[in-house]
Amino acid sequence: MTRKVGIIGLGNVGAAVAHHFVSTGSIDELVLIDTRQEKVAADALDFEDAMANLPFHTTITINDYAALENADLIISALGNIALQDNQNDDRFAELPYSKKEVEQVAKQIKASGFAGILIVITNPVDAITELYQKRTGLPQERVIGTGTLLDSARMKRAVAKALALDPRSVIGFNLGEHGNSQFTAWSTVRIGGQTLIDYLAEQGRQLDLDALDHEAKVGGHTVFHGKKYTNYGVATAAVMLAMTVLNDAHTILPVSHYMKNYDTYLSYPAVVGKNGIVASLSLDLTNEELEKLAQSAAFIRQHTSKF
Repeated sequence: MTRKVGIIGLGNVGAAVAHHFVSTGSIDELVLIDTRQEKVAADALDFEDAMANLPFHTTITINDYAALENADLIISALGNIALQDNQNDDRFAELPYSKKEVEQVAKQIKASGFAGILIVITNPVDAITELYQKRTGLPQERVIGTGTLLDSARMKRAVAKALALDPRSVIGFNLGEHGNSQFTAWSTVRIGGQTLIDYLAEQGRQLDLDALDHEAKVGGHTVFHGKKYTNYGVATAAVMLAMTVLNDAHTILPVSHYMKNYDTYLSYPAVVGKNGIVASLSLDLTNEELEKLAQSAAFIRQHTSKF
């Protein structure tokens, strides 16, 4: 069965996602869309040059929204991360730019007849995911943001480094906004099946959880200030989410999806499959964590109430 994916926005993130698909042969058809005609044409040619040295073939189409009609999924990677510079590292600094671009892109996605899954990387991702859903008219469960999938990975990296472990040995979630109001839900963090607190007690160790939470929250800012963009971490999160959909894997991921009880899109663990969000989990959070989640939801709603 042919797998077809569209990527809108061929900046540092979109190009990294496209490179993964081409280099791994995980999809058959790739539609690349960007307002910079020379850039997207050059990327397509570069990928075609790479194929001569790959054991896979990917058919590439550029700047054709009509080609998205039968795509399995679309990934929105448009954005302008430079707007975050000198803006207190707030992803909502990108909202005016992203909103204007998405209004136009969503119209063309809708006109194409696309009925697959829409994955959103574009920042501020929770608000933009909601905007895409409202403008495309796609069912809420079929429009998903990468959300705190990346922030949770940053938390795992920080905790694992502190404990001299592989980050894949750390299980747990960052919740809420993919932004400054997010938080690490420490009640969800497990090491080898034990709660983090029990693991630390058994090992006779102590960790500064506030410092680790902060490190996870500002990890993206650290990368940004080092090279003026971020790409590999978020591109990998987007690919993981995309492959979860394409494989109908029913994997539990902390992604941005619509939560009725908070009346907004925000990140919370959900089962993801070929039809998008299959089910949202019900975590046994502490009262403090529930309060932080409600505050984060309220912050997002402040920006989306007029969409």
